[in-house]
Amino acid sequence: MLSIRSIALVTAAPLVLAAAGIAHPHGLSRSTAADWAQLHIALLPVFPLLTVGLLVPLWQRPRPGLVGFATVVAWAGGFVYAAFYTGLDAVAGIAAGTAVEHAGAPASLGPVKRPLYDTGEALGQVGAYALIGAVAATAVALFPTYGARILPGTMVLLVAGWSFVDSHIFWPRGVWTMLGFALGFALLHWGAGSSAPPAGPACFPATKRGDHGTGG
Repeated sequence: MLSIRSIALVTAAPLVLAAAGIAHPHGLSRSTAADWAQLHIALLPVFPLLTVGLLVPLWQRPRPGLVGFATVVAWAGGFVYAAFYTGLDAVAGIAAGTAVEHAGAPASLGPVKRPLYDTGEALGQVGAYALIGAVAATAVALFPTYGARILPGTMVLLVAGWSFVDSHIFWPRGVWTMLGFALGFALLHWGAGSSAPPAGPACFPATKRGDHGTGG
């Protein structure tokens, strides 16, 4: 049965990001530069944790076949997302905020910000599309075992992922996007963990306790 702790685990990161989005400066200027940089420093370890909502229902050793292949693809997509979206945070968040904070008073901020924004946006889009791919691969991995129960969460996550491509966590759409991720992960976790898998050939065949080296 699902527990409050397990639901909290898969929804914690998007809920934290939603709260951060409410406090996120709406624009980068000399007056907001310090807050801009510091917020993105604080969020560096949080953005990669969005993938926890996919890792939890896939927490088993991949088996040969389509299900195992899809599981590995989902893991790889989550890794690409974490790497490239961290790049967005570092470049368009920390670097841009620091550069603007220390720009000379007479200097125009456009030439300071724009190259960093462009680079960060390109990195972030790669990460967001990889996350969408990871969601789709997760659905492929889970569907043969759990069937239509995983579809509501998958659909919510795909919509949230598409919004994430250009919304970041900015209020209002970015905040709603993060709340969508939280809802989607909770629904996916419910679909894959609310009860035992349906009867029939299992995608992950039962093994003896000793198969994982945990018993004889």
